[in-house]
Amino acid sequence: MEFNKKIKRNTTIALALTALVMPIGITSSVAAAKPKPLINTEYVEFEKVVKNSGKGLHLGYISLGDAVPFVKLVSDSIKKQAKIAGVKLEFCDSKIDDAKALECVQAFKVKGVQGYLNFNLGAAAGPAIYAAGPQVPVIAIDINQTPKQTSFMGANNNRAGVITGAGLGRLIKKKFDCKYDAILSLESPGVGAVNEARIGGVKQGFASVCGAIDLKKLYTIDSSFIEQAQASTKDALTALPNAKTVLIFAMNDDSVLGAFKAAEQLGRDKDMYGAGQGADPTSWCQIMNNPNWAGDTAYFPEHYGEIGIPYLIKAVKKIQIPTLLAINHVWIDKTNIGEYYPKSADC
Repeated sequence: MEFNKKIKRNTTIALALTALVMPIGITSSVAAAKPKPLINTEYVEFEKVVKNSGKGLHLGYISLGDAVPFVKLVSDSIKKQAKIAGVKLEFCDSKIDDAKALECVQAFKVKGVQGYLNFNLGAAAGPAIYAAGPQVPVIAIDINQTPKQTSFMGANNNRAGVITGAGLGRLIKKKFDCKYDAILSLESPGVGAVNEARIGGVKQGFASVCGAIDLKKLYTIDSSFIEQAQASTKDALTALPNAKTVLIFAMNDDSVLGAFKAAEQLGRDKDMYGAGQGADPTSWCQIMNNPNWAGDTAYFPEHYGEIGIPYLIKAVKKIQIPTLLAINHVWIDKTNIGEYYPKSADC
């Protein structure tokens, strides 16, 4: 397949380089289920679930796919907090498959689930999945599912992207006075508005440090997971043999890891520079030991249950909750990773 069929120059992102075009943390309009939700804040704090606070409740959780390291951390956190709360939790792994997620909610309906958390990849499939399940409070995780969801929980996508882009920008300014040969924007269009907000934020953050992006050097790649990122980046680098400073804009750590694997295969890992999003254990050693990995924006997946479970319990009990339950993202690099993740010292 020709290179220009695999990646394309992005000529429509000028608006992403201006001041924020939407309220921070809001990636699409969300109509709340009754009762009327509270006013949104920029982020909410993690909170330990009160023991037996959900005793007698029957809740559900759809995992995006526990084979993905980040998602497995989210799932483990939700299960842990559900156990403390004393709820009966129906766990269903969608395995990155919309059809499987549909089966999950159909099972929830049969089993009488009173509320559920939905971490499903396909934003476009969200309305059909919601309609097939029990008409109960639903909190979407990281990917908006339907205007009828009670709340969106997880990444404050635009803000997280801005933090990531600025972190990478600082490294490129220090090393190259903001000069570069190419930018590979590894995106996941299937997640809809999340992609637009997060990648748009990366572009905004980078531009805030290094000025307007050179659109002639920007290439967009469809890349959701590590294997796809690796294959797509390898094709891109092969088609750009003279690019000695290649920047990676990415949705998640998997994409950056895949990109660096591709560069290493071609003996060009010294030419690549990136910053991740997630800061889960898969990126710790890169942050600690790879000078071309600027750092990561932390999402704290190991604490997602400390938002998802207590707020879902409140929603089921008809207590008002915000439509946005966003994470308080933090920039993490070699200088401070030990404060948040002491085990990173083992790298």
